[in-house]
Amino acid sequence: MSDYFVHPTSIVDNDVEIGEGTKIWHFSHIQSGARIGKHCSLGQNVNVSNNVTIGDGCKLQNNVSLYEGLEAENDVFFGPSCVFTNDLTPRARYPKGHVAYKKTLIKEGATIGANATIVCGHTIGKWAMIGAGAVVTSNVLDHALMLGVPARKTGWACECGELLKNGLTCTKCGRQYIEIEEGLEEKE
Repeated sequence: MSDYFVHPTSIVDNDVEIGEGTKIWHFSHIQSGARIGKHCSLGQNVNVSNNVTIGDGCKLQNNVSLYEGLEAENDVFFGPSCVFTNDLTPRARYPKGHVAYKKTLIKEGATIGANATIVCGHTIGKWAMIGAGAVVTSNVLDHALMLGVPARKTGWACECGELLKNGLTCTKCGRQYIEIEEGLEEKE
């Protein structure tokens, strides 16, 4: 008996690692070489391609496809139908294969909003918040709030998810931040 749940309509290929407490719901496909951490939730119609790595505590809403070259650290939220790419110049007639895939890294605690598109080859910083429908075409700073097409930094987000509106102190949880080169860092 496994220590994770896979709905009977889902397919899990060989050579897959799934952590304890993870739940994989209806009509999902986990492909060979995928690594999924503990206590994750994968909604309906999720595809995790070959060699994708997903950390602990991640939540993938319905209709999310993660393609080879993607790595997600712990506690990442993937909104419904968010989109990822792995080839900057694809052609149906001239496939390049996995050697041409660009790596995409989603750091700890980041949120990818519903229907957002993340163009490959970029890093989404820790606790960043990508708004619904945004199109990310560059690296994203830690705690950055990214909105629009193409996505632009329009503010900052606290680790708890509250938007930082008046300075760099969260009105919800009280965390205080300072600005650094990588984005924001919590004051000690």
